[in-house]
Amino acid sequence: MNTEIMFSSKSDEWETPQQFFDKLHKEFNFQLDVCATAENAKCDKYYTKIDDGLSQSWHHWAQRCWMNPPYGRNIDKWIKKAFDESQEGATVVCLIPARTDTKYWHTYCMKAHEIRFVKGRLKFSNSKDCAPFPSAIVVFKPTLKQLKVSSY
Repeated sequence: MNTEIMFSSKSDEWETPQQFFDKLHKEFNFQLDVCATAENAKCDKYYTKIDDGLSQSWHHWAQRCWMNPPYGRNIDKWIKKAFDESQEGATVVCLIPARTDTKYWHTYCMKAHEIRFVKGRLKFSNSKDCAPFPSAIVVFKPTLKQLKVSSY
């Protein structure tokens, strides 16, 4: 696998475009941003790197969580955590790269309630250019149903 291209950004943090988030927030009414900074948090309640969202219990704080994780080598841990938290009662909506060839995609994303493939390439708020990868919204809900796949 050519990880030099796959992880080509200087940073693994891609700030969610506000308009994009607002549309999803209107639908889901998020209560917790599980991986944010004070500058880019999308919810009043949020976890930063210092809080270590991977070690926190999301479902105790919120029933509807937003997750735009760091897109680096540990993204699989975030996806697993989102799936696990959904099994504890939280709905977790994830904005992630559409890396359908990865192990975590098949292990967790294919168990999601819904996958929405984003049309085109997103222009993240902290970038002058569009992302070098396709994106997807993966929705994990507490109740497993037949997977719904669509474009967004």
